Amino acid sequence: MDFSSANTALWSPIVQIGVIAGLILLANILLRKIRLVRDSLMPIAVMAGFILLLLRSLGLVPIDTAFLETVTYHALALGFIALALRVPDPQSSSGALTGFKSGALIVSTYLVQAIVGLLIAFFVAYTFMPDFFKASGVLLAMAYGQGPGQANNVGSTYEALGMAGGRSFGLSLAAAGYLCACIVGVIYMNILNRKKKIVRVRDKEQISGSVTVDVFQDKNEIPIAESIDKLSVQAALICVIYLLTYLLTAGITALLEAVSPGVANTVGTLLWGFNFIIGSMLAMGCRMLFKGLQKTKLMSRQYQNNYLLSRLSGLAFDVMIVAGIASIDISDISGYWVPFLLMAVIGGVVTFYYLLYLCKKLYPGYEYEGFFSMFGMLTGTLSSGVLLLREIDPELKTPASNNLIAGSSFGIALGAPVLLLVSFAAQDDLSAWLTLLLAGAYLAVLLFLMLKVGKKKK
Repeated sequence: MDFSSANTALWSPIVQIGVIAGLILLANILLRKIRLVRDSLMPIAVMAGFILLLLRSLGLVPIDTAFLETVTYHALALGFIALALRVPDPQSSSGALTGFKSGALIVSTYLVQAIVGLLIAFFVAYTFMPDFFKASGVLLAMAYGQGPGQANNVGSTYEALGMAGGRSFGLSLAAAGYLCACIVGVIYMNILNRKKKIVRVRDKEQISGSVTVDVFQDKNEIPIAESIDKLSVQAALICVIYLLTYLLTAGITALLEAVSPGVANTVGTLLWGFNFIIGSMLAMGCRMLFKGLQKTKLMSRQYQNNYLLSRLSGLAFDVMIVAGIASIDISDISGYWVPFLLMAVIGGVVTFYYLLYLCKKLYPGYEYEGFFSMFGMLTGTLSSGVLLLREIDPELKTPASNNLIAGSSFGIALGAPVLLLVSFAAQDDLSAWLTLLLAGAYLAVLLFLMLKVGKKKK
């Protein structure tokens, strides 16, 4: 075997991973040393993604678009599997009702964004761009609500169904969502700070808490290192579950192709696009299996380590964000600038006021902490939500941070109908209109559950 640089198959992935890693470190230095960059609250991975996008567009770095797309796709699933494997701590989680309502708030925001996106897509298609892909409005919810990973997957699916440049359109909306979270969030935070409604701790050094034994090691866990390192065990669990995800998805699609090739073409694309959902479900099933085996004494120790799993999921999501943003092809959205700008701006405005209204209702006593955490997450990702929250709640004393986690867990179940609508909307024009009506009906149900269930009568 040739181990020299002439073997591009051997060295190309390593070089590209090294470039991504180097730009993450560069973005971290810029954040630490430049006050203007630090005050922008832009996540390091987002900044690194934009730097790599610029360098790639200028042809200054050897980055392959197909490689970036592959990294984005797999890192999303691996990150969610790592999160789903974590053993929940009942003492640190929010109340069940608050967690449920937070999940309903997250999913209802997806629906609001999808409705706004579809209305804009209809307006564009029925006025000056008759060939515009009407279901593309759903990409606003995927990009703003769920981030670049889902924007990449759904955009690729829509591209296969006839939307030229659908993937880049979705990723561009996701990048616009990060800018919305950082710029709009920081501006509104400064306005509230001047009005003395909140206290922003922008001048204080944010120091993470110390990693004590209680934080790192749960009771009855495997040792940090015996014949195999504990980190290796966590990585092995994630990779095995991802292998099972592949085998299960391949088995289902093969069965569908044998029964109904037409259905397999539609459903199979959806299954592969949302493989992170299947992976998350398998991870939760594995977690429940381990718990059952421990109760029956067939398993004597706990193999998952929450701290390491959180770090691995953070690594996967950081790499996903960098690769997702850097893989945007600006030329693919050259004909979509009007709908892109309409969705980016109107979607951000509607999301802002929708969350501002509901957070006052759902989070009495910490409405601003609840708002900034949700707004950051539902225009960017979980990391941007936590970044905004820590500016006014640096020690995470309010339940807002727990609401993000508990709400995301409930959101997986409550969001299942939304994922079905994603594929249904792309079938034809009638399906797109029916998707709009169904999204409105489901939104009404979630609003009723959030505002009426558990409300005490005066």
